[in-house]
Amino acid sequence: MKLLNRRKGGFTLIELMIVVAIIGILAALAIPNFIRFQLRAKAGEGKTNLKAISVAQEGYFSEFSVYVQSAAEPVVLPGNVKTRWGLIDCGGVNMGHGFCITGFAPEGEVFYQYAVAVADTDGNGAADVYTADAQSDIDGDVANINIWGYVKGTDPNGMNAIAGFFGCPATGVYDAVTQTNRIFETVSPCDATSGRSVF
Repeated sequence: MKLLNRRKGGFTLIELMIVVAIIGILAALAIPNFIRFQLRAKAGEGKTNLKAISVAQEGYFSEFSVYVQSAAEPVVLPGNVKTRWGLIDCGGVNMGHGFCITGFAPEGEVFYQYAVAVADTDGNGAADVYTADAQSDIDGDVANINIWGYVKGTDPNGMNAIAGFFGCPATGVYDAVTQTNRIFETVSPCDATSGRSVF
């Protein structure tokens, strides 16, 4: 006796729809987490380079008793794609740039734009405070610019500090606990929204 309705193999439409629904749910959960992870990794570049800038500034200050101002580099604000660092050659027209003078140069291309503002607070003609800050649009939405900073006053409590080029206030970087700008000599976001993204 032959079976007329023997299944030959394959999946039914219901089974395929269930699999597609499961994949969709997993993707909806995984993709935003993956994007957040990528943004944290990109923000890590800004924090690492600001610390390196502070080390370069302190090294220069220990030898010459002056901090060095550095104009924004790269000149154009990077977005969510890395941008070429313009000071590859520190000779010629670039030899007077502050980053060339202090010896700071990141490795390869960057997601952030960096600058250092300096001031002479004791009136001796030499800059004795500085604020290094970095800004980027790492999530590519234009509305949320990420700004990180390092504020160096004339003492660890930030006396006579200066505001940064990109908006880091002279009162220090942002303290999430007190929700005020009051931290000095530490790399941190410059405001409550920096370090976050739309994701």
